Amino acid sequence: MTSKTRYFVVVSLLVVGVGLGTGLVAYYVGFPTSAFLVTGGPEELRYLPSTATVVAYADVKDVMASELRQRFRETLLPEAQENGQHEFQELTGINIETDIDHVVAAFDASGPGTPGKPGHGVVLARGQFAESKIEALMREHGAQVEVYKEKRLITAAAPQIPVPTQTPDIATRPIPHQDFSLTFVEPGLVALGTTDLVRHVIDLHNGGGQSALTNEGLMERIKALEGGNVWAVGRFDVLRARANLPEAVADRLPPITWFSVSGRVNGGLAAVLSAEARDAEAAQNLRDVVRGFLALAKLQLNSKPEFQRFVDSLEIKGTGTTVALSLEVPAGVFEVLSKAMPKPPSRKE
Repeated sequence: MTSKTRYFVVVSLLVVGVGLGTGLVAYYVGFPTSAFLVTGGPEELRYLPSTATVVAYADVKDVMASELRQRFRETLLPEAQENGQHEFQELTGINIETDIDHVVAAFDASGPGTPGKPGHGVVLARGQFAESKIEALMREHGAQVEVYKEKRLITAAAPQIPVPTQTPDIATRPIPHQDFSLTFVEPGLVALGTTDLVRHVIDLHNGGGQSALTNEGLMERIKALEGGNVWAVGRFDVLRARANLPEAVADRLPPITWFSVSGRVNGGLAAVLSAEARDAEAAQNLRDVVRGFLALAKLQLNSKPEFQRFVDSLEIKGTGTTVALSLEVPAGVFEVLSKAMPKPPSRKE
């Protein structure tokens, strides 16, 4: 087994959590009523930190059953997708298509840290899991087990990955890294992410600390989402501050505070992307910029019939400090794009 295999469990669940994968939209999110609290939002929010910078939710079962997912399975990198799911099941005993119900993910970049260094992330996956098998497989690949507040914490050290530097006498340097941990919060609920946040999940489960439910700004925006089967909410200004962007780039970014994405995956993808600017003037400037991009996009795509429905759906909304862009992407557009993508080499046994 390679070092890549050692961290496959971590990477795979994080991939599910953020809604990306070899099928591109295979794990987009949803709003099943049974997964939500009376106060709004998935019940797993009670286990996320109040300082979460970005929160996302994914209804895996709903999306796996969608028409778009089935079309992707047949036309978009089907071999790579099947290989990835097969390897995931071999290493964890988890069948993504049948065992995972939904996931909630959070990224926290608000705490102390140096710009440019990573924050903390955690994924909560609810479903049917063989706990002893998952622990045994992770231990087989080098993970260590400890008991933290009566929960078994399975930790795998993150690999040191060398990256090029601009210093002539130093060829490489290790990138910032953090250990990853996994724990079973309760039957059918696994938490996986950076060790500090997984420990915090356990603390919140035991009644200690403040959860995302106490973050009024975050909860207000989650409740305001119009439903569908994709959403994410986050603080753009915090992410921008931690990104350590070049000054020339940072100065050109609009003064956005919050952002959100919501939509629905079924036969295609319908979505609304929203941003909250610092003030009304900044919002108007942002609308003007978006209108310019839309005009260019329509000019470039109007001659392509397969993109017509997408072009016609583009619409700018929002008032005051809010700017929103609604769009609809039919399955045919994804298929056109997939044909233009380079195909990966076949997996060798």
